[in-house]
Amino acid sequence: MWSLSEWRRQRILAQHPVAPDVWHDVRQRLSILDGLDDEQDKWLRDSSVLFLQDKHLTPMPGVELTDEGRLLLAAQAQLPLLNLGDLDWYQGFHEIVLYPDDFISPQRHRDSSGVEHEWQGTHSGEAWQHGPVILAWPGVLSSGGWEGYNLVIHELAHKLDMLNGAANGMPPLHSSMHFKDWTQAMQQAYDHLNHYLDHHNPDHAPIDPYAAENPAEFFAVTSEYFFSAPDLLSHAYPLVYQQLSLFYRQDTLARLQKLQSEHPQYRAQH
Repeated sequence: MWSLSEWRRQRILAQHPVAPDVWHDVRQRLSILDGLDDEQDKWLRDSSVLFLQDKHLTPMPGVELTDEGRLLLAAQAQLPLLNLGDLDWYQGFHEIVLYPDDFISPQRHRDSSGVEHEWQGTHSGEAWQHGPVILAWPGVLSSGGWEGYNLVIHELAHKLDMLNGAANGMPPLHSSMHFKDWTQAMQQAYDHLNHYLDHHNPDHAPIDPYAAENPAEFFAVTSEYFFSAPDLLSHAYPLVYQQLSLFYRQDTLARLQKLQSEHPQYRAQH
């Protein structure tokens, strides 16, 4: 059946073709895309083009943005949406601002006693509700491996979290998921991480200690791990991995393990 949205989609893709060598270079730089099949690869490439037409990238002075760099960012942004269908998951914002380095951001927090605290924080990324996503370009360029770090996925996980209100670690769950299972898995892991940090060396924490800041950061950090270190996340918090697998509708651990079993050198490299 003909539809205006599909006609517009095909028109955009025809007007903005991706050179095979450029996409090859993007894939080479993003090992977290390894193991995707041909159909998934095509979806990701096309969706990256559509993402770049929908979102305005604003490079600040000092950021040199090439076609490959734009696709590098877009492919990481679209990977979490690979199996989520055609719903507008990244609605509510239209701009991504790129800084040449970490940036100073005013912070404000009201504690449990009602006292408001203000300070200047140094950040590599921010996601504003009803506002843009801000990323430090070096963080974007250093993302994409199996190292448990991905600035793009982290900040866009916040945007998914904000779809049903202020970020609180609870994105809109699919109808097939259960609220109780999600909250129980996330709360138990969050409490465990905070307890660990209270009594042990943070350098030995099971995942990045920043996840203990609040439930919203816990969801964003564990989303990073789900796509870039699924083995570590599954080992530390298997129920969290299970819930994220249900939410993102992907089994990233199985993909990584298949790569490692089929390519022995992959285990050493990643």
